[in-house]
Amino acid sequence: MSASRRSGAADAIPPDGPGPDRAGPREQRGPGEQDAAGPADGAGADLLAALLDGMDAALCAFDAHGTVTHWNREAERILGWSAAEAVGRHGFAGWAVRSADAEEVERRLMSAMHAPGRQVDEFALVTKDGRRVLVRTQSAAVRGPDGTPAGVYCAFSEVHAQIDLERSIALSEALFENAAWGVVLVDADLRPAVVNAHAARALGVGRTAALGRPLGDLLCRGVEELESALAHVLAEGAPPAPAEIWVGVRGPEGERRRCWRSGFVRLSSPLAEEPVPLGVAWLFTDVTDTKRAEQEAALLRFRTQQLHRAVRVAAECEDPWDAATTHLDFALAGFADHALLDRVSGPAPPDDAVEKAETETTEKAERTPVRLVRVAATPATGAGPSVVTGRAGLPVGYGEGHPALQCLERGSSVRAGAGTTTADRARSWALARQWPAETVHALCTPLRSRGRTLGVLTFLRGPSRSSFDRGDTAHAEDVAAHVAAALDLALSAGGEKAVERRRGGS
Repeated sequence: MSASRRSGAADAIPPDGPGPDRAGPREQRGPGEQDAAGPADGAGADLLAALLDGMDAALCAFDAHGTVTHWNREAERILGWSAAEAVGRHGFAGWAVRSADAEEVERRLMSAMHAPGRQVDEFALVTKDGRRVLVRTQSAAVRGPDGTPAGVYCAFSEVHAQIDLERSIALSEALFENAAWGVVLVDADLRPAVVNAHAARALGVGRTAALGRPLGDLLCRGVEELESALAHVLAEGAPPAPAEIWVGVRGPEGERRRCWRSGFVRLSSPLAEEPVPLGVAWLFTDVTDTKRAEQEAALLRFRTQQLHRAVRVAAECEDPWDAATTHLDFALAGFADHALLDRVSGPAPPDDAVEKAETETTEKAERTPVRLVRVAATPATGAGPSVVTGRAGLPVGYGEGHPALQCLERGSSVRAGAGTTTADRARSWALARQWPAETVHALCTPLRSRGRTLGVLTFLRGPSRSSFDRGDTAHAEDVAAHVAAALDLALSAGGEKAVERRRGGS
């Protein structure tokens, strides 16, 4: 029998205690009086005796003169004195307390007969084998039919058991009031039964508003994983380690994605002979910022390694066109589904003709729209390496307002997306921009080298990926810098060869 069971039952005794018509002197009647009382009274006495012996708290009672009238089995278990040895003795003097303490103990116990309500004391009692046991008592008056005091009942338990109970209660109160992490008591139907203040703030509802509601009303993502974990704990017990669950919390501003590190404890009734699940205590703390920082750090390490590997492989390429496409192949891993390399129409002029060409064609360039030609695309058919479409390139007829043309005009990266629309509209959106049909997110980055814009590098993502963010833009610009250097070298080499051919012909 647990200490919490013994102590908890002691607090459940009604303040008025068992009256003389239900307990006390009636058990000690003589044979003649018992016969006169009749069968009904005998059955009531038997029921009272069974109730007293079945209590989880030690209980004794005294009449108005201080004589012990009741002594249950729990009192016998704690002190070792049987009911036959205890009933009929006057007070505890000479057997259950030391002689030096007897007068003080009796005075304090019997004072409860004239005091309102219950009276709590602590005494050092003596067991049958001579040990001293510190007990905490709750005493109250037993009143007769006319309301006058007729005795005292005293429920007691060992102090350490009471302290354990008080610690448990204090811990529960602290967890549900002042804990720095969320605590939710979930019943056997997987509905919140108790929610502390921290958990209520995390869920975005009041403490009472969350009670009895399905978890699906509070969370829009991660509900299946959470309910599965709770059901497992109810059936098998707590997991060996905390679990990190990503959830979507409903709110007036929309969904909030959070990562909660959660621990689970199965709760069972201490009053049942066999464990009966009362529910699950779910404790969690928000680790969203930490997890995002870890993910960003891991992503940055991976991308840095990919750039490093691409640079080393590209350095071994004899043809600068191969070096440019090598960077695209390495950049796609974990970043995008497709990459398109478009250059500005016409070869880049050699260095000694740049200034002259700029001054001669400034006005013409303002009147002539920029034309782009496709140099490379990767992958060509959904998988495989980059495919060079030809050094001269294949013209692409981008319409006005195309993100690639906006990128050239602004000289900075441009992000575009199909938005939240149907699959058919997303497909039409992609095809209208001459991108693969499954495209829903795009990022266009200018290729800049030696102060000139040589073309546009476009990364495309399908519906299974998230949209491009600022971190993705920074990575795309790093890749574009390497691709632009290789492209500039390829165009410059082509220009030098053309000049040599013209000189040889003359």
